[in-house]
Amino acid sequence: MKDLLYFKLKNCPYCHEADRYLDELRESNPEYAAIPIKVIDEGEQRELADKYDYWYVPCFFADGVKLHEGASTKEKIRAVLDKCR
Repeated sequence: MKDLLYFKLKNCPYCHEADRYLDELRESNPEYAAIPIKVIDEGEQRELADKYDYWYVPCFFADGVKLHEGASTKEKIRAVLDKCR
């Protein structure tokens, strides 16, 4: 199982949407719930965020590989979680 890095911003509506999808998927599937997720607020952890190559939030990385960037759907978030199982 891979650790998931989740880059976001507090006031980003797309990040709030991604949060909701993550919560729904993790509540409905124990395998998803077991995936460790490290949330990085790029506004507060700028130095760490600058080490990764992305332009838009929400953005997800696992093992240094970008899995998704930008506005999401529940299906896209599910695909991210599937890649971490």
